[in-house]
Amino acid sequence: MTKSTNLLVFPSELENISRVEKLIDDITCSHNISSEVYGKISVAIIEAVNNAILHGNRLDVSKQVKVEYNIDEEAIQFIIEDEGTGFDFANIPDPTLPENLEKTHGRGIFLMNHLADDIEFNENGTLVEMIFRFG
Repeated sequence: MTKSTNLLVFPSELENISRVEKLIDDITCSHNISSEVYGKISVAIIEAVNNAILHGNRLDVSKQVKVEYNIDEEAIQFIIEDEGTGFDFANIPDPTLPENLEKTHGRGIFLMNHLADDIEFNENGTLVEMIFRFG
């Protein structure tokens, strides 16, 4: 992916999620991305940024969240990174199992996995890369 690369960096405050929402709106509008792909991007990326702010950086405004995106004719790649200690992304409980249905947390990673066409976490979980195809 080499068409364009952009980076948004902001402190770990929940009100900055609106900046990410605007970014997603601007990208999808300027690149004529379908409403179906827009919906997937919006939910997955907002969830990832929310996780970075709340769980990764623990609302520490001295820590930043980075949202990078790269776009070409076929797909858009988002990379969300926080400055936290990370988490064990390989052992996230399945929120669809009966014992987890009543829990209020743990659905974000599940959603991200199902909405993105490809998803990868770095070794310690402080960086997530998601790819959404346009086709």
